[in-house]
Amino acid sequence: MLGLFKENVLIALDSIKTQLLRTILTIVIIGIGIWSLVGILSAVDALENSISGNFASMGANTFNLQRYAFATNSRDGGQRKKVNPIIDYNQIRAFNEQYDFPSTQTSISFLGTGAAEVKYNNLKTDPEVSVYGVNEHYLANTGTKIDRGRAFNFFDIQNNNRVCMIGSDFLKKLFKDEDPINKTISIRGSKFKIIGLLASKGSSFGNNQDLQVLIPIQIARGIFTQPNINYTISVMVNQKEALKEAESAALVTFRNIRGLSPLEEDNFAIERSEDLINRVASITGVLETAAWIISIITILGSSIALMNIMLVSVTDRTREIGVRKAMGAKKRTILTQFFIETIVIGQIGCLLGIVLGIGTGVLFATVAEFEYSLPWGAMIAAVIISFIVAVIAGSYPASKAAQLDPIESLRYE
Repeated sequence: MLGLFKENVLIALDSIKTQLLRTILTIVIIGIGIWSLVGILSAVDALENSISGNFASMGANTFNLQRYAFATNSRDGGQRKKVNPIIDYNQIRAFNEQYDFPSTQTSISFLGTGAAEVKYNNLKTDPEVSVYGVNEHYLANTGTKIDRGRAFNFFDIQNNNRVCMIGSDFLKKLFKDEDPINKTISIRGSKFKIIGLLASKGSSFGNNQDLQVLIPIQIARGIFTQPNINYTISVMVNQKEALKEAESAALVTFRNIRGLSPLEEDNFAIERSEDLINRVASITGVLETAAWIISIITILGSSIALMNIMLVSVTDRTREIGVRKAMGAKKRTILTQFFIETIVIGQIGCLLGIVLGIGTGVLFATVAEFEYSLPWGAMIAAVIISFIVAVIAGSYPASKAAQLDPIESLRYE
């Protein structure tokens, strides 16, 4: 039995070699379908893992008061962004003074510029550094870690000390792996002593989180004086069970600061990191659905192509089938041979698609500077789908070959 199966496999492989051009075209078509599935899903996974990882670092017990609110569209289920008035400095200062919910700490920050030039001795960076004004709670509330040195403390912020923390990329750009702690850098003519080096966080959508400088918020306000600066408020609750009550208290406090009457809608938003992760998941879910639709359409075309090549193969090899039947080959033997041919072609196409898909995902993750992980689910699905496609596409041609009359087959020209 095993010997017969081995012989069928060898005959099937030999038949594939004799129809090399048609086989290659079919493999390419199958490969494109699997490529679109694995490639898109691996890129989407890299995107989701990177963004979700960044939001998850904030912690499940953290929420933000922010300018932008996202609302669900009741017609199509999509989301639209509502632009509210900015959160200005007077409002964040009032919130910091009035919000006194137990076991919480409030971080306030703003982006001074995303295009600063930082100097150290005779060296300087390209004007692509982001500079943030923050208070002493910023690192804890955003999940940012210190690699070496120390973080801001209460006295650094209150005394407006000219100290700063820098991202890990400055080691390569300015310090050439020299220890930056206690060195002095210059930003827009203002000098700052480095007290901390931030742990690497990578990039998202071209935003390099390792090429940033954090400085005390009051000093930042003196350097970056552009109008309409929008501030961010982040509140961390030490006890997760009290998160809802803390959010409610923050809502009431900030509504009063905004001067809203009981009948007016909120003109700001409260959002947790979990909400951001869920929004990312909904977006990537749409992309994954699109990937499956594209792949199914392409694989449907490849299954038709595979069935066509096998039907042509049956016609071309009618005399061969007749000879095999005349020599005692059973219907099951002929059926098995053609099934093996279709499965081999399908799996080679699957392998080609997986290799191209992984390559696409790695390329996307490298260009976008995302963390890449192998899409095992997509790869397993690709193998199963290609096998099912081969079985379905090969069923009719194999059945037709097995049903051929040996006498008529031997007389076929």
